[in-house]
Amino acid sequence: MMKSTKMSLRALTFSAALCASLGTSLSAFAETIEVQKLRHAGPYPVATPWMADSVNVKGEKFSMEGVLDSPLSFTLLNNGKEVAASQLLADSKQQNALHLASFTVSNISRTQATIEVKGLKQFRLFVDGEQVKVNGDKAETVLMPSTHTVVIKYLTASSADASASEKNASEKSSSSEKKADQDFKVCITAADGKQLSVGESSASTKRTFNIYDVICMPNYASVQMSPNGKFMIVSKTWVDRQGKNHSINELRNCQTNKVVASFEESVRWMPRTNKLYFTEKASDSSIAGEGKADGEVQLITINPMNMEREVLAANIPKGWFQFTPDEKSLIYTLYEEGRKKDPQVYDVKEPDDRQPGWRTRSYLAKYDLASGILQPLTFGYHNVYLNDISADSRYLLIGKSEERLTKRPTTLNSLYLLDLNDMSVEALVEKGEFLNSAQFSPDGKSILVTGSPEAFDGIGKNVEEGQIPSMVDTQLYLMNLADKKVRPMTKNFNPNVQSVDWSKADGNIYFTAEDKDCMHLFQLNPKSGKFTLLKTPEENIKSFSIAAAAPEMAFSGQSASNADRLYKMSTKAQKSLLVDDLSARLLKDIELGECKAWNFVNSRGDTLCCRYYLPPHFDASKKYPMVVNYYGGCSPTTRMFQSRYPHHVYAAMGYVVLVVNPSGATGFGQKFSARHVDTAGEGVAEDIISSTQAFCDEHSFVNRKKIGCIGASYGGFMTQYLQTKTDLFAAAISHAGISDHTSYWGEGYWGYSYSEVSMANEYPWTNKHLFVDQSPLYNADKIHTPLLFVHGTADNNVPVGESIQLYTALKLLGRPTAMVLVDGQDHHIIDYEKRIKWQNTIFAWFAKWLQDDGSWWKEMYGEEKM
Repeated sequence: MMKSTKMSLRALTFSAALCASLGTSLSAFAETIEVQKLRHAGPYPVATPWMADSVNVKGEKFSMEGVLDSPLSFTLLNNGKEVAASQLLADSKQQNALHLASFTVSNISRTQATIEVKGLKQFRLFVDGEQVKVNGDKAETVLMPSTHTVVIKYLTASSADASASEKNASEKSSSSEKKADQDFKVCITAADGKQLSVGESSASTKRTFNIYDVICMPNYASVQMSPNGKFMIVSKTWVDRQGKNHSINELRNCQTNKVVASFEESVRWMPRTNKLYFTEKASDSSIAGEGKADGEVQLITINPMNMEREVLAANIPKGWFQFTPDEKSLIYTLYEEGRKKDPQVYDVKEPDDRQPGWRTRSYLAKYDLASGILQPLTFGYHNVYLNDISADSRYLLIGKSEERLTKRPTTLNSLYLLDLNDMSVEALVEKGEFLNSAQFSPDGKSILVTGSPEAFDGIGKNVEEGQIPSMVDTQLYLMNLADKKVRPMTKNFNPNVQSVDWSKADGNIYFTAEDKDCMHLFQLNPKSGKFTLLKTPEENIKSFSIAAAAPEMAFSGQSASNADRLYKMSTKAQKSLLVDDLSARLLKDIELGECKAWNFVNSRGDTLCCRYYLPPHFDASKKYPMVVNYYGGCSPTTRMFQSRYPHHVYAAMGYVVLVVNPSGATGFGQKFSARHVDTAGEGVAEDIISSTQAFCDEHSFVNRKKIGCIGASYGGFMTQYLQTKTDLFAAAISHAGISDHTSYWGEGYWGYSYSEVSMANEYPWTNKHLFVDQSPLYNADKIHTPLLFVHGTADNNVPVGESIQLYTALKLLGRPTAMVLVDGQDHHIIDYEKRIKWQNTIFAWFAKWLQDDGSWWKEMYGEEKM
């Protein structure tokens, strides 16, 4: 790394641009920077207490320095004034007072820094609100890529109020103290000559996005409309900086948009009386009566108009239930454990018997609220589940699942109509193939079924000759209960259906669907078959809810460059109205780079939906390293803001980020998604390679020698597979990727069942090309790209051996590689501390190979060889 005296013109240009955007008073990229201007707030006078005694109970004499640990809000700096560092202490007037002084420091790579404060005797130092330990006048800290606020909280003391010893010392060195005040300065030094930019802190100063923002930023997990549409419940969740999960349910008035109440309980709406309900143990309830047995479960209602609580039922069964629409009964889903395994030596009944809980079976029961009687509704060996309850509370739409391992699909689902009046059962579909779920129409004359394109003998298929549809490209089917005739509703509709609800208020069907790289909200008129894309401000709808008795809807969502927002909508007017904007509050101090759409036409004539992210303060004359990301499984890489591969965070670190949705992704139509089936990466790899090359051809700001790629799960397989096909990438990361289709097929919990999707009607003994020739492990000698494997040791979906075996092969071949295992984590890295370390591992690997900075990796994992 060059010293400051030998800085490149490019670095100077970047420094000037960054400082101009921050309104900085001084900016330089050097090993040591002296802060010239700070934002000052104060003085805030503090009085010397009355000395009832000369020492406290510990025998300590009084010192004003203890005042430094008293609370003082840093928001006071928002109204502070800009002060030259040389004049910071000039107006202190030797009074007992607290002061705040701050500046910002920006860095695009992880930096170890030393902050030195000279001329102050009593102070505390904070970086981004966290106190930093000071030794003498120096503090060591690690700055993650971002814009950081440094606050100095210091004390000026009146010499008249100083202790005797302090006073004597003050008299002896008063001249030197005055000189010290005049010599006050703050310097920051970056290790290894890392680039820093320093500026004054102000209310308008913005910082870049970081991984803590992604993980800890609050979001709206779900929304529920009251039956009359006058209230909504919004579930708000977040993680604090200590890794603790939090959740709260807010009750909002839809007329005023105000929060009426907040509940820690998991509250839901009753189906028609516009009351909330929740359950709790009787011993935990503040309104529990005397004599309640410990562990009894109470059903409690809340009136949103006056917040009155009432015990609706004093002792109900434990378990998950759903109200019947008449609110007279609860339909329970209960579980019965099968024969337990010997924990030391046990047999495995079927492949899925390796999974915890496989031997447990679900059944249905009805609890009558008036009598307290629990009536079993189903009995048997197979899992039985509730799909829906008819509006008149008479019929249950139930399903039964069973396995058939000798033919695809290996899971069959039957649909039945159970009459609660006489317990008669009518079979609607026996051992149906490729079915998912079902629900009643509002009039109870039809049912809406979700399933794969091959459901109902393939009446919903829309693929080319010779193609097998993707099982996860979900379609809608409408069955008339009178004659059992089925009509495909989405055969010519390209978006991939997700959450569905049939409105009782207007008779329309509402659903979310993967629509290219977005998650949009649609309305379907079941009579005309007409689809309407509802105009919502967000690119990704996360949750929606429609009122049962009113044409009202609520939904939450986010987009590529904003966090969660909450909306309501009249389904008649179809106009979105903003209720609450979390994003505006959470991102007001954050500066994001641009996100732009970019499409590419592949060799087959398909238009690939891509997008790219630019670093903040982007300079088109520069050359940037680039990170390429693509889908895992079959779902598109949507325009979600808070994702596990946070594109804006990569961009904030100085990368251009290219997101490619190649062949095989759902949300682009059945023909497109069918290209995931029986290809094992063929075509998909070519899409990623050719689109990356074309993007570089069209955008001169990409450094073609510094391109990295990353993917997870099936995307992790794609990362590995790509390196057997090209030397385009300078670094690659595979998280929980498949290296050998044969071992994954048999070992993963969902190996053989997922292969029904990706390797339809093919097996390791029938198609060596797909299972062996297309496996990265059997092509390991073709890999030359530095390849990092990251994997949870408790991954049951893609077992950790998938990374171990290819890592071992590359080690034996002498190729650049590394493997980082996350102890105790499954397919997703959930634990807060482990997720931070996992994410930092990814950042460090890219920094090493794409930014020529191996210091972060070395600090985390040491030298290459032990």
